[in-house]
Formats: sequence, C-alpha cells, structure tokens
Amino acid sequence: MTAVRPETTARTAADGSFPPDFVWGAATAAYQVEGAAGEDGRTPSIWDTFSHTPGKTLNGDTGDVAADHYHLYREDVARMKELGLKAYRFSVSWSRVQPTGRGPGVERGLDFYRRLTDELLDAGITPVVTLYHWDLPQELEDAGGWPHRDTADRFADYAEIVARGLGDRIGMWTTLNEPWCSAFLGYGSGVHAPGRTDPAATLRAAHHLNLAHGKAIAALRANLPSSAKCSITLNLHQVRPLTDSPEDVDAARRIDAVGNRIFTGPILDGAYPERLLTDTAHLVDWGRLVHDGDLEEISRPIDVLGVNYYSPTVVSHAPDGVGSTSNDGHGASDHTPWTGCEDVAFHLANDDLTAMNWAIDPEGMHTLLTQLAAEHPGLPLMVTENGAAFQDEVTEDGRVDDPRRIAYLHAHLDAVRRAIADGADVRGYFLWSLLDNFEWGYGYSKRFGLYYVDYATQRRIPKASAHWYAGVIRANALPEAPGTE
Repeated sequence: MTAVRPETTARTAADGSFPPDFVWGAATAAYQVEGAAGEDGRTPSIWDTFSHTPGKTLNGDTGDVAADHYHLYREDVARMKELGLKAYRFSVSWSRVQPTGRGPGVERGLDFYRRLTDELLDAGITPVVTLYHWDLPQELEDAGGWPHRDTADRFADYAEIVARGLGDRIGMWTTLNEPWCSAFLGYGSGVHAPGRTDPAATLRAAHHLNLAHGKAIAALRANLPSSAKCSITLNLHQVRPLTDSPEDVDAARRIDAVGNRIFTGPILDGAYPERLLTDTAHLVDWGRLVHDGDLEEISRPIDVLGVNYYSPTVVSHAPDGVGSTSNDGHGASDHTPWTGCEDVAFHLANDDLTAMNWAIDPEGMHTLLTQLAAEHPGLPLMVTENGAAFQDEVTEDGRVDDPRRIAYLHAHLDAVRRAIADGADVRGYFLWSLLDNFEWGYGYSKRFGLYYVDYATQRRIPKASAHWYAGVIRANALPEAPGTE
C-alpha cells in the first residue's frame, strides 16, 4: 500500500473534489439505535444495566427502544439509498449474538444482521461492521469486565462467531470502537458503563482491550476470505498545550500518552511508550500486566485505521496541582478519566460550541490526519465518525433546518480534502450519525442525526443537512462554503 495516490492528490488540490473511489457513509451503534432490548434472546449488556440504574443517564433514558432500528431497518436502508450512501457502518450487539459472552452464537441474533446486510447489499450499500461499540455482556462484567484478562479471550471467540456467521456477506470489519472511552470513561470517570472509578482498572482495561483487538484480528483472518479488510477505530485526541511553557507542553505529552499512544503504540508500533509506562508505574505493574507475546498479538497488521474526530483537546498544567475532571463533554464526574494526569487542566479551543459543549475546530481534523500520515506512512486512514449535535427543532411546516450542522460538516470535510491533498491516504468518511439516537449518558437530549427522530412515533424527518450531504455524495465534491454562494 502506498501512502497516497499521487494523481488523486493533484486533482483534489486543483478542483476541490474527492478521490473517485472515496467512500461516503454514515454510522450508528447497536445500543444507540436498535431497541428490541429483550427480543430474540438478547440479554442485558453493561449499558442496559447502567442506563436502568437511577441517576446514571439524563431523565433515566435507556436504549430499550431507541430509534427502533431493529424493526425499522428496511425503511432506514431505503433512506440510506435515497441519500446515495456508499457504505453503512453499524455495530453488532454482543449480547444479541452471544448472550452470556460465552459459548455458541444465537442464530436469531445473527439473523438480524444477515437481514440488515442483505438489505444493504440489495441497495448497493457496502456494510461495514464494528464488533464492539461498548455493549459488553453484563455476565462478562460480573466476571471482571475489561480489567480481567479473560475478557480478551471471550472477545476473540465472539469475533469468530460473527465472522463465521456474516463473513460471506461483509468484507469490511472493525474490532473495537473507541477503546479509550471503554477504558477511561467506563472504568476511570465512571460516566459510561459499567460506571467504575478505579484508575488501576482503567489501565488494565486499556491493555486488555488492545489484546482483545489483536486476538480478534487473528480470529477474523482465520475465518474470513483473504480479501476482507480489518481495522480498529480510535478516537484519537488532537492534543494542544495551552501555552508554549515547558509545564503545558509536558501536560500535553502526558495526555497524548494516555489518550492516544496507549493504543497506537502497541497496535501500530508494537510497544507501549516508555514515558507512558513511567508516568503510570505507580498505578499498575506493567511487567506483570503485559505477558510474553502480548505485544506481538496486539500489533498484528491492520488494513486501515479508523479515526473519529469531533473537537481538539487543549490542556495546561494545573498550577495548584489539582486539575480539571473534565472528560470533554462526555458527562460530569468527580473522577477524572485521565488516569495519572490529575494535575492537568482542560480548556476549550474557542467559544464556538456544539450542543455537547465541544469547540468547533476543523483544523484539528486536518492536523490529526496529516500527523497520522507522517507518523505511519503507508497506513490507509478512514474517518469513521465526525459530526455535531445541535438543538434541532421541527418547524410548523415539518422541516428541520440545521444550518450550523451544514457549516460544521462543510468545514470538516474541507479539512479532510485538504489532508488528502497534503498526502494523507484517507479512503472515506462516515458521518455521525444517520439517525438521532440514544446519546449515552445524555439520553435523548442530544441530536447528531441526519434524520430527526420523533421518539414518540419513530417518524424520521430528513434534516436540511441530509439533503446537503446527499448533494456532496452525488458531486463527490464540496459546494461553495455556506454563506459564500
């Protein structure tokens, strides 16, 4: 694989279009859209348990029904076809396919994903499957969860089940979505399921998620055709120091270590960075945590790296020694998710904010992609999530106008286009999200979708951004920036 296709670079730089084989997609996640929480043998995941625990989600919202994609998937695929999507990225519910996290798969669970995939293929849309988007079977959490090494082996078994069940239909596979959130929000700050607040468990979970990825890659390779593409999706933090002071620069280095390189190090380079090990040695014994052969397992080659980006991470050293417990808008907690970085403070990059209180900064997307290309030449990249939540409302005549989302998407897609022109081998873009959905701890209060969902009736209403995105896909190019026509 080459780092970039030269003829494509010249053309995108000249006329603003995207490569002819650029993949245009949208994404969802099982617990956020499927609903049908107790149907066809599905058992509780950690998010079922967490969301049903009083005080854990806004208004006590749960994913029991969500956007009812489990029953409405045919209509949703028809909408994808109308948009012109080339690919749909969705996740498999582990406890729908393997209810206890152990033993054989459940055909009723696999059958839903077979039906969904067949519908997509009939519509000319490429299915892109993610094996894990945060919904660990509750029985595995009860046995220790991700801080427990055995969970990595259970994940490999699950990957084999799904590969055997869907491998004849699906050629693009992702092991984990955003393992940083699984480890650091789930076991550090506790704002995500399972809601634990144990810094040492956070680091153990991170290592075992890495190990699970490597073992799953082996299982996928053993059970899929050689043409299948395998990947992982990381929410890499585009970290910036607030000032050029040595203290702030070191704060940024430490956040980069526990936010990014704890995953990219072993997965892409075959080793954890020494400074990361030193910074966190007071919390875990890495020599005992990392077994012989683990790094070889974790660093199995991947075909593409999925990159999720929403907003940059700006940090400084906390002068009083007590840093912010901010977790970038994922929810309030008295515990920081930034294990080992308790004396680091977080800042907004600017005051142009989404409904998630995330700063809008498309330049961070360009910087992140070009840095990845420079550090890992030859590795194809895919933007697997990017989007924004705003306060969407239905007008009296039934429309949803969302000009700020259109402006956000235009700016970030232009950043992707410029990154390609500057040498980054970015193969596609998946907008988050196809539908408004259950936004984790925020319940149904935040809307990211191209389609507005009236949760009382499950009616879908295309937002103005859906029509705009369809036009981008048709043209394979960006129109003039909003407000410049």
